[in-house]
Amino acid sequence: MLAKRIIPCLDVKDGKTVKGVNFVNFRDAGDPVALGRKYSEDGADELVYLDITASHEGRKTFVDLVRRVAENVSIPFTVGGGINHVADVETLLDAGADKISINSAALRNPDLIDDIASRFGRQVCVTAIDARFDNGEWICFLNGGRVPTSRRLLEWAHEAQERGAGEILFTSMNHDGVKTGFACEALAELADNLEIPIIASGGAGNCEHFRDVFTIGKADAALAASIFHFNEVPIAQLKTYLKENNIIIRQ
Repeated sequence: MLAKRIIPCLDVKDGKTVKGVNFVNFRDAGDPVALGRKYSEDGADELVYLDITASHEGRKTFVDLVRRVAENVSIPFTVGGGINHVADVETLLDAGADKISINSAALRNPDLIDDIASRFGRQVCVTAIDARFDNGEWICFLNGGRVPTSRRLLEWAHEAQERGAGEILFTSMNHDGVKTGFACEALAELADNLEIPIIASGGAGNCEHFRDVFTIGKADAALAASIFHFNEVPIAQLKTYLKENNIIIRQ
């Protein structure tokens, strides 16, 4: 069994790390480079940086920030937001990113997944999916949760896998920022139906939630933001707890 991964997520807006609830009501959480360096030193396995308004505002991801992160962290990191073309991916990888995350652009142009995977390898391509559970169905959203689509979570995740995505990063919009636990049922369904790793996002509030997402939710990695940003659950404490609960994690 592969070791489970703990991944702090840094949502970046106007050069600052922010955190909201249900994709709105953002508050400042600090400098993204300094936070990334701290998490790298504290034992995080990977980092995710998301330019959360890039797609909505129609601009490119923060290349200069990516360069500074690469100079300051010693663990792999993924970058997302405003990536629409293979050339954008090349620019970010050249700046130091290890992987890229595409969300809205992939929904609008699914061939982008094929293009990235064939050019750079599927290990580079993380397909992020923001979905909300409404009327008994998980509906996928565009533009940072602002625009609903006709796509359903499982069928879109399966298509992304078939096109060459290396991982699925699923964020439950219902659970985002409310700290009541991850969407374990939906995550388990994804894990049971896909062959690529599933990264869980949305809902982390305590150590037990991570235990549940790895056991009940069958996730390969768990992503969280505010509990790390505001030091509610230190990474070292979390890893000790998971080891005590017989969950294989990286040291």
